Amino acid sequence: MSSSLYLIVCAAGPAPDAGRLVALAQDAGWTVQVVATPSAVDFVDVAALEARTGRPVRSRYRRPSEPKPPRPDAIVVAPATYNTVNKFAAGIADTYALGLLAEAPGLGIPIVVLPYVNAALAGRIPFRDAVGRLRAEGVTVLSGPDGSGPEVPGGTPDDIAAFPWHLALAALPAPGRPG
Repeated sequence: MSSSLYLIVCAAGPAPDAGRLVALAQDAGWTVQVVATPSAVDFVDVAALEARTGRPVRSRYRRPSEPKPPRPDAIVVAPATYNTVNKFAAGIADTYALGLLAEAPGLGIPIVVLPYVNAALAGRIPFRDAVGRLRAEGVTVLSGPDGSGPEVPGGTPDDIAAFPWHLALAALPAPGRPG
């Protein structure tokens, strides 16, 4: 049985290219479940992601009549927005994606967060504090001197195309191995 990776996609410039991480993860042996924040649904090609993964893209809590999805073995949040990073660190669970993230550290599920946040937002105290709190809980946040670094305001198409999806995958434990 392959390991289950949840890819939580937020509404940021690189989101339309989320299929790149899906392909990399599948090539590495992961079974991928895409979860889109409500705003990200308009950024991604839902049909293409569903065809690639063989699973529905989830953006809301399931109905009681719907089957429960498998528990993830790992989670990647990419591209992670300022809003999602701050809410995740604060324990806010007002969407399906944030509900998953609120619970995952307590379950010991490895989480990698790859932000796409401009320099003005990344330099703010709330964001820096949120990154510190997440790291203190064992969440891998690829930002700053030890990660991908923030993008410049109004990222260019070249910046978006160069989004380092591969860094998120490289920061995960190998499929089938505990985090």
